[in-house]
Amino acid sequence: MTMTSSTTEMGPQAENNRAKRKVWFLRLAAAVLIAGVSWLVYWLFYSSQFVVTDNAYTAVELSQVTTAVEGTIKEVRVHDTQRVKAGDILALIDDADTSLAVKQAQSDLELALRRVEGYFVRDELLAAKVLAREAEMRGAKAQVDSASTAKLRTAVDFARRKALEKTGSVSGEELTRAESAAIAAQAELALAQANLTLSEANLASAKAERNMNITLIAGTTVSTHPEVMLARAKLEQTQINHRRTEIRASVTGVVSKLQIQVGQRVHSGQSMLVIVPVDDMHVNANFKEVQLSKIQVGQAVEVTSDLYGSRVVFKGRVEGFAAGTGSAFAIIPAQNATGNWIKVVQRVPVRIKLDSTELKAHPLTVGLSMTVRINIDANDK
Repeated sequence: MTMTSSTTEMGPQAENNRAKRKVWFLRLAAAVLIAGVSWLVYWLFYSSQFVVTDNAYTAVELSQVTTAVEGTIKEVRVHDTQRVKAGDILALIDDADTSLAVKQAQSDLELALRRVEGYFVRDELLAAKVLAREAEMRGAKAQVDSASTAKLRTAVDFARRKALEKTGSVSGEELTRAESAAIAAQAELALAQANLTLSEANLASAKAERNMNITLIAGTTVSTHPEVMLARAKLEQTQINHRRTEIRASVTGVVSKLQIQVGQRVHSGQSMLVIVPVDDMHVNANFKEVQLSKIQVGQAVEVTSDLYGSRVVFKGRVEGFAAGTGSAFAIIPAQNATGNWIKVVQRVPVRIKLDSTELKAHPLTVGLSMTVRINIDANDK
């Protein structure tokens, strides 16, 4: 009687337990079904349209500031973390030497101008000298012609009188005068010829002197003369070196790695500081190689940072792909030709261009961790 009563009591309890287990199994099945449907919906409406990676970091093209002249630092006007604009003076190098060099170059240019102007003035004087020598030579030729005519006339007169001497028609005195005249005419001709030879030599010398001067100025003006241009170029170089004593920012950004102090001696090419153009930041996103086939240049990108969290979403575009995987450009590249090789999925850096307006509103620094989501469905549509 007791066993029958106990069995009767356990029957409803077992049924109740089975009912509870069935409810839990149904709930578990429903949860699995909901999870599966949720994953399917997620894949259809999100995962299939985007590729995502959190292996991404901010980067920027740094601007190295170096000095082009040697000198002593006179003043440093910036400090690390200071924001500067392109063209701002960052530091000053003592300009005493460069100022002196500019003054000397200016004096050299003035001397060159005066020297070359003298070449042109001298050319005018030499041209006048040549004209004068030519006039002298023409006068000497005229004298030779006149002396030749006089010599011929006196010689003929002397010969005629000499022939008449035998007939007694000419006295001895007349013959003597005729002979003296012939001799004098001969001497005058010799003197005129000597003067002509001297005039020709003087003309040749004047022409040679002018030709030599012409070689210094031929095809030029005072301003285009090589000596003036050389002096002007030296002046411009000294002026450039003088301006370079003012170390200016080439880009807008934040000062970093300041390596100079007042009184420090710097040399040409020495690195002084670095400017980080934070408004031109980009992201290097390291995507798996299996994801690259879905990524194209120009695709829209959404980027979030660990700094601001999901409340700030940066807009961007795919700008390009690296020419190799990260490991390929390592200092010691991986050598996989071994017996215990294990395949590892490689990652390729993808450059993401960010909007400069958003960067100004929410500044980033170099090396921050980012999460990148690329809309791969936009181009397909």
